[in-house]
Amino acid sequence: MKKHRNLLIAAAVIVAVLVAAWVFGGRYAHSGDGEVAPVPTITAESTPDLRDRYLTDPVPSGKPTPVEPQEVVFGDGEFTVTLSVRCDTILDNMGLLNRNKHELVPDDGVIFPTTEVIVYEGESVFNVLWREMKRAGIHLEFVNTPIYNSVYIEGINNLYEFDVGELSGWMYAVNGWYPNYGASRYQLKAGDAVEWNYTCDLGRDLGQFWLVGGYQGS
Repeated sequence: MKKHRNLLIAAAVIVAVLVAAWVFGGRYAHSGDGEVAPVPTITAESTPDLRDRYLTDPVPSGKPTPVEPQEVVFGDGEFTVTLSVRCDTILDNMGLLNRNKHELVPDDGVIFPTTEVIVYEGESVFNVLWREMKRAGIHLEFVNTPIYNSVYIEGINNLYEFDVGELSGWMYAVNGWYPNYGASRYQLKAGDAVEWNYTCDLGRDLGQFWLVGGYQGS
C-alpha cells in the first residue's frame, strides 16, 4: 500500500519530466536522414540537475512555479477563488468501494459544490481546502511529506486513498491544470478555480495520462 501511496504523491514529480519531452523540441524530432524519430525519453534520473531540492521537475512553460510554505509572507489583502470537491469517478466503480462507505458518495458525486471562497494574501491551495472543509463540517485528513516539502491529502469526507483500488486517491487542479507539486506549495491568485477530484485510476479517469506513458494534457 505504501508503494501506491508514493505513486500518488509522486504523480506531481513525474508529470514535468514527461512534459519536458514536449517542451524540448516537441513530440518528435527529425533524424539526419530525414526520417521522423521519437524524441529520446527524458527521465528524472537522466536529468537530475533539472529538479529542485524537493525533487520537483521543471514546471511547464506559463504555469505557476511552486513556493515553499516556510518562506511565504502572508498579507492582509484578500480576494476570491472558486473551490469544489468531487468524487464522480467513484460512481462508476462502486463495486470496488466497501459497502459501508457507499453512503459517503453523493448521488451526483459532489461533496462540495463549486463555491466562491475568500483567500488571504499568501495562502495556498491547501490552506483554503483546510479552512473551507472545516467550515463546512467535512472530514479532511492529511499528512506532511518532508521530502516534497508539502502536504499530502489522504482523505476527504472519509473517502481515502486506496478505498477504490490501489491506484485511487485525491488529486487537485487549478484552472484545469493538475500541478506537478503539492497543494501547500501552490500559491493562489485572484480568480483561480480550484478543484479536488478523486481518481480511481491514477489520474487516467480524470484525463491525465502522464503517469502511463506520455503527456496528453492541454
